Amino acid sequence: MNKKQKLLIFSMATGIFLCMLDTTIMNIALPSIQTGLNVDLEQLSWALNIYTIVFAVFTIPFGRLADILGRNKVYLFGLVAFGGGSLISGLASNAMLLIAGRAVQSLGAAVVFPASMTIGISMVGMKQRKIALSVLGITQGLAAAFGPTLGGIVTQYLGWRYIFFCNLPLVLLAGILSFCLLPLRKERTLAAKIDFLGMLLSMSLLFSLTLALVKGNDWGWQSGRVLLLGAVFISSFILFVIVEHFSKSPMIPLALFRERQFTGAALAVILTGVFLVAIMVIMPTFFTKILGKSELAAAFMITPTSLMIFFLSPIGGQFLEKIGPRLMIATGFCLMVCGYLVLSLIDPRQYTQIVISLLLIGGGFGIIAGPVIFLGAAEFTGEMLSASQSVLGLFRQVGTLLAVAIFVSALTTNLKSAKTAALTAANARIAATSLPQKSKKTFKARVQEEFAKEGTSKTTATEQTSKNTISKTTEQQLVAAAYQKTIQKIPNGSALPQGKQAQIRAAVALKVKQELNRQQRIINTTTTKIQADTQNKLQNAFIKPFRQSLPWIVLASFSSLLFDRKKKAKQA
Repeated sequence: MNKKQKLLIFSMATGIFLCMLDTTIMNIALPSIQTGLNVDLEQLSWALNIYTIVFAVFTIPFGRLADILGRNKVYLFGLVAFGGGSLISGLASNAMLLIAGRAVQSLGAAVVFPASMTIGISMVGMKQRKIALSVLGITQGLAAAFGPTLGGIVTQYLGWRYIFFCNLPLVLLAGILSFCLLPLRKERTLAAKIDFLGMLLSMSLLFSLTLALVKGNDWGWQSGRVLLLGAVFISSFILFVIVEHFSKSPMIPLALFRERQFTGAALAVILTGVFLVAIMVIMPTFFTKILGKSELAAAFMITPTSLMIFFLSPIGGQFLEKIGPRLMIATGFCLMVCGYLVLSLIDPRQYTQIVISLLLIGGGFGIIAGPVIFLGAAEFTGEMLSASQSVLGLFRQVGTLLAVAIFVSALTTNLKSAKTAALTAANARIAATSLPQKSKKTFKARVQEEFAKEGTSKTTATEQTSKNTISKTTEQQLVAAAYQKTIQKIPNGSALPQGKQAQIRAAVALKVKQELNRQQRIINTTTTKIQADTQNKLQNAFIKPFRQSLPWIVLASFSSLLFDRKKKAKQA
């Protein structure tokens, strides 16, 4: 591979890095953005959703248009759009501008991503294709995996706006290299008509699928809107397959799926994406909400996964020919299965134990990430090569969406059930104490108030309850009431000398104080038990989705059977 080809691959990898980085870098900065723009989280979430939805919907249509109009020119246009969207997002003064900027960004990403893959591969010969594909494939996984960590660092030290501003130098670098190295005037184009019906149907099915996955948890999976989106998706998909079957210039050549290894690669991309993103999305929340870590600390705590992807992705490509595609992919899945198994068995409050699972999951994904893109490209050239990369890019997005939809939905349900069970258990513990009924009622009310507060944290819903449960004002009122009762029992008690009354009052106050101290000890002991029980229930709520998904990731590993053995790979 000569110098020009290396620079081109670097330029295309930069474009891919930008597109995939922005799918995850913003998540960790949401609290800072919410504070900075003074908006509610529901409105702000659309800045995340719009990028995912538009990116997924337009990847295939724009990849096809790039073939017809000229990939190189369209690629540069995509870079400009991505850079412009990043600038708008960084300068946004309100949520609507931020959402608009993200929409422009994602339109650019839908152009840049498939074009980067196709240009990078087509600019090298078949002998260098494996290297090019490995580099570009590894970049995809690394960018998405490092997104939360980079987002945490940038937000902490530069501010959330620089999450978008940091894209601009990379856009400029990729743009200059591409302008100087790519043939723009006499580039090859595909002499084909645009399949408008197929384009509309593909956009319809992808929009309905992504919107349902993104909003299903908020709207309810059995709500009318989600069911309608499901019906639109199914009908659009059926019509799309029929139209593409008879089209002379289909948006997606269905012949792609006749190649067994491409089908295997598509499945592997979706499945590994689901099980990796589940870790990258839920574990930072676990670290912040249960272990009480800062967002920056949480971002660093999931870094072992990203580092394993970084170190093992190149190794996966090198060993592909030696052990064969099937064993290579099976090994990666096996490591991910072991990672999920470890996560299901350990005490997740011990970070040193969590690291083991993170290393295994990251290592498994890293072994698969590089080879699967190469295997997905197979021996395709021209139109088929471009289509294969668009489809694999789309499927990676679908894997991310599925992970968020499945695991966040499961987590939300589990947390709700855990809080309900913890509150029920807390009330039972309070009822079993020897506290007076009035104190029990106050104790229960304060516990319920803490549980009602949104979110969870290391200081769980009961930790604050034991503090100042019996206030000074309440103590003074109790002393006054007890003193009056004592005086009333004494004949002519109100006529006693002031000194005698003071002695009686002091004695009453001491008894009240002793009783209140006894009650406070009971409250503290009960609170500690409630706190431990709540912590365990919330912890199990976070870990339960991973335990439940263990059989599914084992089942997913059988997709490796779609790949050739070593002997067949050599013949190819």
